[in-house]
Amino acid sequence: MGRVTVRRKTTRLAGGERTGRIDTLVVEEPLELRVGGESLQVTMRTPGDDFDLATGFLLSEGVITGPADVLTMRYCAGVDADGEQTYNLLDIALAQGVEPPAKSAKRNFTVTSACGVCGKDSLDDVRTKAVWDLAEDATVVDADVLADLPARLRKSQKIFDKTGGLHAAALFTADGELLTAKEDVGRHNAVDKVIGWALQHDLVPLRGNVLAVSGRASFELVQKAVMAGIPILAAVSAPSSLAADLADESGLTLAGFVRGDTMNLYTHPDRVN
Repeated sequence: MGRVTVRRKTTRLAGGERTGRIDTLVVEEPLELRVGGESLQVTMRTPGDDFDLATGFLLSEGVITGPADVLTMRYCAGVDADGEQTYNLLDIALAQGVEPPAKSAKRNFTVTSACGVCGKDSLDDVRTKAVWDLAEDATVVDADVLADLPARLRKSQKIFDKTGGLHAAALFTADGELLTAKEDVGRHNAVDKVIGWALQHDLVPLRGNVLAVSGRASFELVQKAVMAGIPILAAVSAPSSLAADLADESGLTLAGFVRGDTMNLYTHPDRVN
């Protein structure tokens, strides 16, 4: 597997003093996803948990709904200048009877680490693909438990501690038990890794659980939560207007500015006591 961090010489300026030092940077590399040998997308990500990232992405796109829908996943040939395997090309074979992504849905461009579905703003598309009805999920979480999740998410960010340059997402039970936490340069990738982990452990739909994310709650993060059957999404910063619209229409409880003992409940506040 590729490296997650690298060391780099830097020049530090502080108080008029100039000193040389070694800094640790998070690795950002492309990952090409292929389905049945045909390219689906290229995303910029932090290496690691690539299988989780791929399956989480396919679930959030409505291509698969369970682990049995994926027959095999393997890294394809690809080497760097030193002849080392790059692990930047992943080929996925779907199980018999699982429809591959439609050509119209394939994104023939690089997805940056900043945005997963920029330009894709159709609420109808998510409504059509969503398998699980969040309105049927009666999960209730205590406000004190929800308020504590960002701090617990932060404690799980081991690579962030070294680099200061990563987003994170974590899955908790309604009682606040941490199930898994993932880091990546892209917030959408971190969420895909969480959902992919849950899929691999046959936990989808994720009824009764809470997704916590660092940073803002964008449309694509709400989309992924809805597609995975997660009833509550908690973000450290603000949601976008489209994220709130999708959460409202999908039955997802969206909490923003979850900091200390305060938060804003933008949709379906009845799930928070």
